[in-house]
Amino acid sequence: MGPLNLHHAVLPVMIKKGGGKIINISSDAGRVGSSGESVYSACKGGIISFSKTIARENARNNVCVNVVCPGPTDTPILRSFIGEGEFGKKVYDGLIRAIPMKRVGQPDDIPGMVAFLASNDANFITGQVISVSGGLTMHG
Repeated sequence: MGPLNLHHAVLPVMIKKGGGKIINISSDAGRVGSSGESVYSACKGGIISFSKTIARENARNNVCVNVVCPGPTDTPILRSFIGEGEFGKKVYDGLIRAIPMKRVGQPDDIPGMVAFLASNDANFITGQVISVSGGLTMHG
């Protein structure tokens, strides 16, 4: 409910002031799915669809809405999902092999994209979903 409540609170103010920027954080799991995370992926996919709809509905109000989707990122959640011991190490190593940049993301890899989308350099960008995944989920 957080994103829904946020949009209810912020959109009317942005419209009244003549525009603004909203950057929602989802996940690559919402873009491409993720084994063992069906509910999580569905929720994150909902954020993506919701954001695109809000972007389309509010472009005429000069409100830009975009989504940043981190890929696997070195956080306690990732470590708990992978597990510990030899099995966890094998899963982690396999993940690293699958990422073209050969590492998981770091929390510091995300804010630059958010800052760009919030900047004036992104004034003509809306309804976009941008993956920050080291190339893991690139489409050809």
